[in-house]
Amino acid sequence: MGTTQLDSVPEPKYWHLKTVLGEALDSDFAVGEILPNERDLAARFGVARATLRQALEQLELEGRLQRRRGVGTTVAPPRMGVDVSTTEHTWPGAGEDAWRTVDCTMVVPPPAVARLLDTDTGEETYTVRRLRVTHGQSVAAELLYIPASSVPELSAIDAPSGPARARAVLRELQRLDLEGQDRAVELGSARVDDAKELERLPGAPVLVVTTRYFTEGRTAAVSVATYRADTCRLTFGDSGDLEISHHNEERRAS
Repeated sequence: MGTTQLDSVPEPKYWHLKTVLGEALDSDFAVGEILPNERDLAARFGVARATLRQALEQLELEGRLQRRRGVGTTVAPPRMGVDVSTTEHTWPGAGEDAWRTVDCTMVVPPPAVARLLDTDTGEETYTVRRLRVTHGQSVAAELLYIPASSVPELSAIDAPSGPARARAVLRELQRLDLEGQDRAVELGSARVDDAKELERLPGAPVLVVTTRYFTEGRTAAVSVATYRADTCRLTFGDSGDLEISHHNEERRAS
């Protein structure tokens, strides 16, 4: 094969610096340690401050660094492992659920979700908002879409509003026999609501996990969960068949 145009493009200077800085973080700095100021770092590595900032921004996006006002730039701890295994096959809200119920409203789901649910265009669904907290930190925000046909016995008396309504919807959902679920993961950007709950800026990189729950040969509910990409690694299955992990850990798939 011939050389493509991209093959001939030199590696950006900031990208090479990011690699060098990453190695320095592993060898010269401890977790939580404050980095020297930009002027000193630029002098240490012999680069312009603009190049240094680009490298630092990339390392922050990758979860290697944390920038806090009044503190400075510190070395971030390793990403937290978050189990998103389907091996338990339980409904949302059942058993040892790690999610905290926040609210429930009736909304028209996005077209992609409506297609998964096979609902009519413009049809509203119960939409339960939940948060997942690990070690005291919000690591994911979820929107769980449940059509009225999945919870036919639900009444306004059972579910007046807010968290109480959300819990009632989840209880009714658990009356169904769960036949299975499938899950997909993709890279996305944080929406305004999710960014606020996850203490990230809108547009920050996130991992979006979409789960379909099946009963009686149909989709009973769809979950769209947004995980912080800078602090989380997602694990699938008890055996770790697929793992998206910290930058210096092996990535493997069976």
